[in-house]
Amino acid sequence: MFIDEVKIKVIAGKGGPGAVAFSKIKMSLGPTGGSGGRGGRVILEAVSDIGALRHFQSKKVFEAEDGDGGRPSFRDGNDGADLVLKVPRGTFVTDLTTGKTFDLTKVGEQVVVVEGGKGGKGNFLFRSSRNTSPKESQPGLPGEATDLRLELKLIADIGLIGLPNIGKSSFLNTFTRADSRVGNYAFTTLSPSLGVYYDLILADIPGLIEGASEGKGLGIKFLRHIERTLILFHFVDASSTDPIADYETVRAELKKYNPVLIKKPEYIVISRSDLVSEDRVKEIQKIFAKKKKSAFPLSIVNDGQIEQWKKILNSLMEKKK
Repeated sequence: MFIDEVKIKVIAGKGGPGAVAFSKIKMSLGPTGGSGGRGGRVILEAVSDIGALRHFQSKKVFEAEDGDGGRPSFRDGNDGADLVLKVPRGTFVTDLTTGKTFDLTKVGEQVVVVEGGKGGKGNFLFRSSRNTSPKESQPGLPGEATDLRLELKLIADIGLIGLPNIGKSSFLNTFTRADSRVGNYAFTTLSPSLGVYYDLILADIPGLIEGASEGKGLGIKFLRHIERTLILFHFVDASSTDPIADYETVRAELKKYNPVLIKKPEYIVISRSDLVSEDRVKEIQKIFAKKKKSAFPLSIVNDGQIEQWKKILNSLMEKKK
């Protein structure tokens, strides 16, 4: 199951307590208690695995290691080990306690979400000219804790969008090494799928229907994945009785969710063009041309059309370089 949103609790480690100890060496009597170690921090790190949030599906609370207590002979306790949690590149993080938000957009990028507690002072640090044998020490401080919401927003060069069951998965499988499920029924794609065409990352976004921006169908959760894509490939079915209406339905949902989405560069794919006559394909192209939109046919059994789309992908790849 593809997981793209989770809520978790993170707790940093406690600081270790300071020690109370004295030297037993003659002529060197005095306090020797060391301070406690710092508690471990909790860190989020971005990785390339888009399924990394699945690790948070069952376990919801994550705690870093506590710091060790101070020891005699001026030895401070060891710091607690930091806890590093792996999240997918493209994860948008919200601290539900403070309201602070941040993005992890690069593989290897790290952010500290909670700091460990400071270790307590040992009695060596309480010595003074008036108190040469202090028996005081400090307990370690508790670590920070908070609740986080982790939302994955896929980062891709090209987002494949359109109504359900419209040929997007077939496109992804044809031009990349992806293995998306394909079938002749609505909502074949139940989660976003990624494929790579040389240096281009393509994301097949599950089909949108009217009302998707309000949670209908598979809902608003997949619209967030379109926000990060640079270019949209908008699929319309060649066999549709009203391809413009289909196109406008999806565009309306994009606009309701975020008006910026309809300003992205766009290519219109007339999918399954082999199911209609050449005249019908040309008619659809003319309809879009009246709206100053270029539309290109695609049938996965038509070598000429596949080559045309390869040229388009190659040109986009050159622009990216």
